[in-house]
Amino acid sequence: MFSLSLTPAAHHLHLLSSGYFPARILISSFTVRSSSSLQEVEKSSESSPDGKDLSSELYASVPLPPIKSAKRVVLVRHGQSTWNAEGRIQGSSNFSVLTKKGEAQAETSRQMLIDDAFDVCFSSPLVRSKRTAEIIWGDREEVILTDSELREIDLYSFQGLLKHEGKEKFGAAYRQWQVDAANFQIDGHYPVRELWARARNCWDRILAHESRSVLVVAHNAVNQALVATAIGLGSEYFRVLLQSNCGVSVLDFTPHAEGGSPIICLNRLNQTPNSPVASGSSGGRKATKRIILVCHGVSEDNKASSSFLEDKPMNILGVIQSQKVAELLLDLKVSAVISSPKKACVETAVAISRVQEAADCLGADCVPRYVEMKQTNKLDVENIPDHFNQDVGDVNVFEPGWLNKLNDGVITEVWNQSGEAWKSLLNEMADEKDPEKIVVVVGHPAILLGLVGQCLNLTKDWIGSFHLDAGSISVLDFPDGPSRKGVVRCINYTAHMGRWSIPITRPTVDDEEF
Repeated sequence: MFSLSLTPAAHHLHLLSSGYFPARILISSFTVRSSSSLQEVEKSSESSPDGKDLSSELYASVPLPPIKSAKRVVLVRHGQSTWNAEGRIQGSSNFSVLTKKGEAQAETSRQMLIDDAFDVCFSSPLVRSKRTAEIIWGDREEVILTDSELREIDLYSFQGLLKHEGKEKFGAAYRQWQVDAANFQIDGHYPVRELWARARNCWDRILAHESRSVLVVAHNAVNQALVATAIGLGSEYFRVLLQSNCGVSVLDFTPHAEGGSPIICLNRLNQTPNSPVASGSSGGRKATKRIILVCHGVSEDNKASSSFLEDKPMNILGVIQSQKVAELLLDLKVSAVISSPKKACVETAVAISRVQEAADCLGADCVPRYVEMKQTNKLDVENIPDHFNQDVGDVNVFEPGWLNKLNDGVITEVWNQSGEAWKSLLNEMADEKDPEKIVVVVGHPAILLGLVGQCLNLTKDWIGSFHLDAGSISVLDFPDGPSRKGVVRCINYTAHMGRWSIPITRPTVDDEEF
């Protein structure tokens, strides 16, 4: 049992000498993000005792197995169960079943995925998950493969207790489960650490399967662990990457040119059957402050793309996308909309503001709302490429993995600028006069991806690990206030766009890239 703490330079030397791939591998003048997923055996002794701090430092890790061709994995959490509804701690017990609401959620997910070309379905053996898989899988002929390692987190003596019973019976241990889950211990076990190791093992079997498009139906905690171990995040990220009932997350795996662990992109996180902004709870805690990242609609070139430096107004599709975003956000009382000065960003911000201020006319509020409008160059990338003599004019910012085409100097500047933007946003959120402040941010996709990384306290090495589509939203909650760690409710949510949304998966026959 050990943990490994290294300086960045020593960390990379250790990875190279031991055959592991560093988080970012230099190839000519371009950089590529590769995953070294975690198999933690012990937490660092330097972890924050209250569990409030996040660290992007990798511990001793085992790379994911190499793959021969591109692979997409779609993770789905089961629908609402009877014990979910009762507020009872389930863990890996197998006594709860889907409620009527849970069955309906699974059916909604089936409709959302009905046209998708899945080759295989893996499922947890627990009834609530297996039933969800059966509903989504429908009349497909292939047999659902159950894997016991996909069961929910083992919570031992906690299992079966109502939450208030857990608090009364276990006191300090229950408190640690709530505030410092990575170091939580019960019955001689560290459940979250065990889960992270188990999730890492699952990837060996999933990636080894001869398939291009994979459906995995499992549970809240194990799906969090699958996402985190894929992109190289430790168990301190438990309850940071939310997984709602029947929420869908998508991971793209691309073969590495040099062999070894694949390049991995979290294409979307927690696309739910219901609105991602309707609930104010994040990981069981009320979220009083929220940042919503909005990707502008597509621009005036008659195709669903936008170049790195483009400054054009939106085309008709982009206008529709911005209106769909504005309609989705009508459920919230937005305090401010902050945008880049670029035309598409401003147009999207204005659409959101106008719908907000017409809330009384639209029946969403009893009085008109006032939305503060601001612009900042920190949300744009206008001058960044000039310093590095890189031609980025043809880089499509809505193409998965596009950031990997930029050289390391450009990525560093994008990351640093996103850090400045993040500091400004946290200052904006710190206003104590508005205890439930909601800020909408409309910026360049590169800066928005950087803001996701800043929220997760990562480094620039992770910026290519996420993806955003035109008209998408990503929701960052602060249940403990903006001075503490954020919780990511969703990334790249597009279900609000209906027929104009990007499919969860795409046919993979003769299509090497997604």
